[in-house]
Amino acid sequence: MPNARASAGTSETVLVDGMPAAQVASDDRGLLYGDGLFETVLFVDGAAPLWPRHLQRLTLGCARLRLPPPDVAELARESVLVAAGHARAVVRITLTRGSGPRGYAPPIAPQPRRIVAAHAAPAPRLDWLRAGIRVGFCATRLASQPLLAGLKHLNRLEQVLARAEWDDPAIAEGLMFDSADHPVCATAANLFAVVDGVLRTPALDHCGVAGVARAEVLARCDGAVVAPLTRGELMRADEVFLSSSVRGIVPVAQTPDRSYGVGATTRALQAAWFDLGLSPRVAG
Repeated sequence: MPNARASAGTSETVLVDGMPAAQVASDDRGLLYGDGLFETVLFVDGAAPLWPRHLQRLTLGCARLRLPPPDVAELARESVLVAAGHARAVVRITLTRGSGPRGYAPPIAPQPRRIVAAHAAPAPRLDWLRAGIRVGFCATRLASQPLLAGLKHLNRLEQVLARAEWDDPAIAEGLMFDSADHPVCATAANLFAVVDGVLRTPALDHCGVAGVARAEVLARCDGAVVAPLTRGELMRADEVFLSSSVRGIVPVAQTPDRSYGVGATTRALQAAWFDLGLSPRVAG
């Protein structure tokens, strides 16, 4: 697990293939075609408790996209270096297939490019964590593509278009649906609902990103069900919350259909996030 000593006041650093840089080559396939993957890792006081889960997802993504995997030790060193200037840092790791000739055909022997950068993490929103947030329903639908489902690949246009649908500051997030009208996720978080006493999260076999926070929740909750979720089930849920590696466990207080209370499952997971060192303590 990467660990660094945070030192306030250090300037932000961006590393491209291990060297300080402010730009990438114009023929990079990540820039041209979205040909790559990324991770956003929360460091708190130099520690990244979910680091193993990020590496697991990145490794899976490399295998699925047929990208040579990065050197794990090298990636950890670079992540620690860029995070060291912040008490709370979001480290973005971007891995592309590197530069290549024009056209969709990938290079026969790709030279992946890694970009590791950090910025100060947003301060935890205690009002969100305590009372929950209001979410909207996005009109932009998630397309089915099983080969890419679950991966955090570089093409996020569906999320970009969905997030552009509202500018009301009272709406903190938007829920996205698939073509069959099943709720799948938020624009930047995974979705959970307690329905008839059972914790459920939508299956991500055809679309959506399998978040590392989602994986941590599922590992901690015996009996959780991963299966398609319907609007009707969301409507009659006892509690609803979002999971995010950066935001943590955020209760949903209101959707366009109804209001929800903050339940015991949500509070227990928020306490677990506090124990991990990723979130402040939330008073029930």
